[in-house]
Amino acid sequence: MTWILTRSGIPFDLLEPAPDMVQPMDIAHALAHLCRFNGHTLQHYSVAEHSIRVAQLVPAEHQLAALLHDATEAYVGDMVRPLKQVLPGYQQIEQRVWKAICQRFDLDPVLPECVHQADMVMLATERRDLMPDHPAQWECLDGVEPLRARIVPCNAVTAQVQYFNLLMEQLATTHRRRATGGAA
Repeated sequence: MTWILTRSGIPFDLLEPAPDMVQPMDIAHALAHLCRFNGHTLQHYSVAEHSIRVAQLVPAEHQLAALLHDATEAYVGDMVRPLKQVLPGYQQIEQRVWKAICQRFDLDPVLPECVHQADMVMLATERRDLMPDHPAQWECLDGVEPLRARIVPCNAVTAQVQYFNLLMEQLATTHRRRATGGAA
């Protein structure tokens, strides 16, 4: 068996994902219930909330990509970076899932640099606000400044609703822009 059953009841094949298997509500639900840092935060802080915060840091034309930048985790889970880097098989599966998500939402599979930068700013902020204090340096955060504002996490239900609403708003804006030839 190479598939999982999603919240909506749709089977999602991890080895052969297709765009029609990708549903916005499944992504919102799963990401809201997945905790960042494999659950090692001081309190629950979801991947959905992280994604919303990343989307708020990028220009409007890249907000959909920012909101979906971790959407693969709705299907394959949130694997910690050090482990992900040593598992090429996992990376291949995650890449297939990413391609299906990009096809479903008509996104370029290559994320804009501003999304990567916003993701790193949020990582620095999350480390400061949500992780236990520890002196070890995270090399990936060299030169990255956290936001001044502190994170106060919301609950999973709130994160799910906010994520889903923002995703639907982004999809409506994106489709409206295409239908009018570029004007929003």
